[in-house]
Amino acid sequence: MITKIKKIFLNGLITLLPLAVTIYILITGISLIENILGKFIRDFLPEGFYFPGYGFIATLLVVFIFGLLVNNLITATIIKKFQKKMTEIPLIKAVYSPLRDLINLFSKSQNGHSPQKVVLVKFSDNMTALGLVTREDFGDLEIKNDLPTDCIAVLFPMSYGLGGYTLLINKNNIHHVDMSVEKAMSLAVTGWIRTETAHTQNADDKTKFKDNA
Repeated sequence: MITKIKKIFLNGLITLLPLAVTIYILITGISLIENILGKFIRDFLPEGFYFPGYGFIATLLVVFIFGLLVNNLITATIIKKFQKKMTEIPLIKAVYSPLRDLINLFSKSQNGHSPQKVVLVKFSDNMTALGLVTREDFGDLEIKNDLPTDCIAVLFPMSYGLGGYTLLINKNNIHHVDMSVEKAMSLAVTGWIRTETAHTQNADDKTKFKDNA
């Protein structure tokens, strides 16, 4: 009886915890976006005319308008010049450039145009790691002549955390695999846990419990 209660509690925890965390992150994200322009709209509108959600809608409209400007030939040229100036300011460059590159990376990945490739890197006969190719051309770097020949940059994401390690590896030591970047990242972040097996096992446990009942 105690074993069945533990299984029921564990199944409930496995189902509820990811759902609760996901909802919490979504609510926190929406609240953050709401506060970006919500304060300005609240001060601009007459008292009693502001309702929660105006800031979120206004933020989406601003993002959409910027998207239209980027797709326009004239305004896109102006924005690109402004971005270039931003990357020339020391303090701003340290924050702005990495964020822009990161967002561009995920944007291209979602649109199916990601330059990243999933590869297997063999470090020894008993050690192989899954990584993402982040750069194959180093021509724009000042240290290009000091780098090893025929090397590429491979990112190895860390499990259960943010960040990872980037190594320069010879092309002969990598093997390209047919896998999406999203799947590779999911495997890395979760430590290669087979969630499908866990769900199947939970379903089998529920079936057995019903049969025994």
